[in-house]
Amino acid sequence: MDLKQLEYFVRVAELGSFTRAAHVLNIAQPALSRQVRLLEVELRQNLLVRNGRGAIPTEAGKLLLDHGRGILHQVERAREDLGRVRGALAGRVAIGLPPTLARVFTVPLTRAFRRQLPEAQLSITEGLSSAMQEGLLNGRLDLAVLYNAQPIPEIELQPLFEEELVLVQARSPGLEEDPPPPPIALAQLAHLPLVIPSRPNALRMQVETEMANIGCRPTIALEIDGVSAILDLVAEGMGAAVLSRNAVASSIRPSAYTVRGIESPALRTRIWLASSSQRPATRTLQATMSLIQGICEQMFGAPPLSGKARD
Repeated sequence: MDLKQLEYFVRVAELGSFTRAAHVLNIAQPALSRQVRLLEVELRQNLLVRNGRGAIPTEAGKLLLDHGRGILHQVERAREDLGRVRGALAGRVAIGLPPTLARVFTVPLTRAFRRQLPEAQLSITEGLSSAMQEGLLNGRLDLAVLYNAQPIPEIELQPLFEEELVLVQARSPGLEEDPPPPPIALAQLAHLPLVIPSRPNALRMQVETEMANIGCRPTIALEIDGVSAILDLVAEGMGAAVLSRNAVASSIRPSAYTVRGIESPALRTRIWLASSSQRPATRTLQATMSLIQGICEQMFGAPPLSGKARD
């Protein structure tokens, strides 16, 4: 059995599509289809049901998928063990970061990764939590940092830290920085026009849920999916925003905004490190996870709770 053909089959079966698998594997789709077909001929089994919506494993395909994952994992472990003989951790790790954290986290993460894993490759992508979660499921990402992640069987979560959410408004011309404005009650915030991401953005859902708990709902001025664009509109006086302090501090013009705490109740968001529970973690991936946890603890403090969150 050819290991490359086995890897191709596993990717197609996991992603449910030859097109998506060809993109992830960086191979032409006809060549991918031909290799999988050769594997079926060798095994004398139809492994996939091909239709207009994609490719679904047959019963034989499901059985080979279980074995294939284990075989490929053992091959990866063998490569890592051989690498360990020469004292190196190698391989590629693809990480997804939310834009607000990417601005303050990418540089220290890259520096630490190069220092501790010099023979490994790092890929960092910015994205919204929903898109990054999809990236974990389809194999484009190995790790992702997610806001207010909800546990599902396919994704394993580990807590990183908590962030305070604040009200962000345009600073009036000539307004002195001190004293800082007083906190605003969540019920009062409900009357302010907000520039906020569209559903199902994690921050949007948290704001709506917390307001519903006290019997009110937000006043939506604009729905914008992008932190930079939200801040630009706030600076232009188009509305206020609810964001993390990091989002403001890492913006191009932090002095353009007034930041107010939120109380009754305070809004805090949890940040999680997510990985796929369907693919065993390599030693390089485990080392990267420890690296991220250590950097977060140095920069943002201890995680909000211990253990793992998993459905």
